[in-house]
Amino acid sequence: MDSLTQVLLGGAVAAAVVPGNQRRRALLAGAVLGTVPDLDVVPLALLGLDPVAHMTWHRGPSHSLFVLAVFGLLAAWLLRRAWPGVREAPLRWLVAIELALLTHPVIDAFTVYGTQLFWPLPVAPVMISSVFIIDPLYTLPLLVAFIGVLVAGARASARTLLVAGIALSSAYLGWTLVAKQLVERAATPVLAQMGLADAPRFSVPMPFNTLLWRVVVMTPEGHLEGVRSLVADHGPMRFSAFASDAQALATVRALSPAVRRLDWFAHGFLKGDVQDGRLIISDLRMVSEPDYTFRFAVADNTGGSWVAIRPEQLEWPWQARERLAGMWQRIWQSPDP
Repeated sequence: MDSLTQVLLGGAVAAAVVPGNQRRRALLAGAVLGTVPDLDVVPLALLGLDPVAHMTWHRGPSHSLFVLAVFGLLAAWLLRRAWPGVREAPLRWLVAIELALLTHPVIDAFTVYGTQLFWPLPVAPVMISSVFIIDPLYTLPLLVAFIGVLVAGARASARTLLVAGIALSSAYLGWTLVAKQLVERAATPVLAQMGLADAPRFSVPMPFNTLLWRVVVMTPEGHLEGVRSLVADHGPMRFSAFASDAQALATVRALSPAVRRLDWFAHGFLKGDVQDGRLIISDLRMVSEPDYTFRFAVADNTGGSWVAIRPEQLEWPWQARERLAGMWQRIWQSPDP
């Protein structure tokens, strides 16, 4: 999730469990701790990694539940030495610190990016993909609760706001899972008729909402993409086919550790295109055809055979305002049959 949401969530859960007279202090401490996992971007930038490595190590060790649980114990010990108030309620402060840290990767896992919750265990990143990375309806209740604690402090009304804010944001998160199942239910019979019932697929909401969704299905020739509005669409779901150079992708995957790592990180949801003698790989999970957030040049074929190169991230080719306007219209209007 975005940094503002992580600040608000970390502060809210921490403030909810400490004694009332320490609520403001816990709110600020939780806000800081809620941003700690994303500070991995600093060492990643300093290491000079290629863009694929940078992408796939973000939300890695710093987002591991195991690592953060141990870090929380250390943080609680340090705060207990520094703040007398922590010594008055050490157990409640320990819970507050652990919640501020651990809720960060958990909410991240609800996005499609991929969060390595169980690092260093050799398991694929978790991508529940039921919420976009920025969702105002999830963040708003936390913002109201956060401001309420700053104003009300130790008063009972502050705790009421905290409980209500956390409950509402959690309920909204629950709704995203329901919405995802509704979309999957619409896609399943159509894909079964196409002989793709068992094909790898994922569903994910379009930016800033949970009413318009994408479903991407892998095929031997490339992938299918369908869009479903929970408001406007009522008939069978429709899919469009898009080609991928599967042979080139398979060849370069065998040559390039970077491509193999990206394939693991993206759960295999990749597309390969040959452009001007270079293989361009797109992560199908981010945005939609043909404008993907993560696109990398990974190999050259100027001499008749593929040669892996240091990955190069390509710029976005799309105009955000145009796409967002069309997306908003698509929520409320089904395309002509």
